[in-house]
Amino acid sequence: MTYSNINYAKEVNREYIGKALSNIAQPILHFMVALWIFSGSFVMYEPSPYELLFFPLLFIAIIARVGIHVKTFGLIVLFAFFVLFGLIAAFQVEYASYSDAIIYAMISFFLLFTAYFVANYVADNPFENMRNIVRAWILSAIIAALIGSLAYLGIIPGEEIFTRYGRAKAFFKDPNVYGPFLVVPAMFLLQNILLRNIEKIVWPSIFFVILFIGIFLSFSRGAWGVLVLSSFFVFSFNFLLEANIKQKIRMLIMAIGGAVLAIITLAGLISIPSVGELFTIRAQLVQEYDSGGEMSRFGRQKFAFEVALENPLGIGAGEFVATRIKEEPHNTYANIFHVYGWGGGIVFLIITFLTIKKGLSAIIKRSPNRRLMIPLISTFIPLMIEAAIIDIDHWRLYYLLVGLIWGVSAGYNIISPKQIGAKPAYI
Repeated sequence: MTYSNINYAKEVNREYIGKALSNIAQPILHFMVALWIFSGSFVMYEPSPYELLFFPLLFIAIIARVGIHVKTFGLIVLFAFFVLFGLIAAFQVEYASYSDAIIYAMISFFLLFTAYFVANYVADNPFENMRNIVRAWILSAIIAALIGSLAYLGIIPGEEIFTRYGRAKAFFKDPNVYGPFLVVPAMFLLQNILLRNIEKIVWPSIFFVILFIGIFLSFSRGAWGVLVLSSFFVFSFNFLLEANIKQKIRMLIMAIGGAVLAIITLAGLISIPSVGELFTIRAQLVQEYDSGGEMSRFGRQKFAFEVALENPLGIGAGEFVATRIKEEPHNTYANIFHVYGWGGGIVFLIITFLTIKKGLSAIIKRSPNRRLMIPLISTFIPLMIEAAIIDIDHWRLYYLLVGLIWGVSAGYNIISPKQIGAKPAYI
């Protein structure tokens, strides 16, 4: 046997072993991804299981040969620039410590890399892999909503653990993060309720009500707004793009019935004295701390943008609270320009813009996978509106949605063999 033949035989053998290992790793990969997504609601402490599980997941993904797709390449390029600008800004701190600023930036880099990973995982097989992710997310959200709601209402012990500021939060650190986390699975359930036959919507309806109550009891105005806007978009996109005449008539009837049911549910909750009192306070469009001078939310935001304009390289994480205003601005767009400089801020805006563009461009095209995109982009747009009144740049939800939208878009024309010639699939 010649030297070239020996090398060829070794290459064939390596490829055979690689494929064998990949076949073994595939089911483990899907289980690990589901477990990773499921862990997203257990984030009371950091590093959370979500962060810790990602590293063995990435190792399994390499063995399973998760693809690296051309259409997700832009995300890794933007990631590289984001890292560069973030590190430059981290060394601009004067009062905060360099280590804290660098750690903050590194967390952002890690989360953005998870977005790149999940984009490629989804692009490999959009329907099957999204179904794996969404089902794990729904289960995690239902457990979180049940625990948060029952603890808030005093039905189960643990109010001091699962609530904060008199608001439900379950295993999250903050009700403002807990509420929006429930919206994405709620939107997939809502889409199923709108389009599936009546006999198949009983459980999705029950699950949706559980998540609806969970979101309401978070008393997060941002979460309420995201829920309302996302529901409107899911209804509108499906009504205009997916539903046939019969489904459109049923959707209109269900919209009226759903609104009545929502009002009855809210009335029942508000009739509980503690709930009604907090609702009266939280339902006000402008809270006492929103306006009223430089120390108010809007006053801090105005000053934050002034600081951002004066510092092209950024000021680094934790630096703003060392100025004359001792609280964060609670505005993602101002905070991004502080922590990552003008360059990093522009990269963040580009990522957000491209994500919205990819989502909207995808749903215009007819595809069995369009129903994968509608709930994602319907939630992402309201979330970015909420970003103007709260800091979301370290929310796992933001980066996960970015990755899912890029992944569905990258594999938009890829469907599983089960879907060929079939009606559009449901999650």
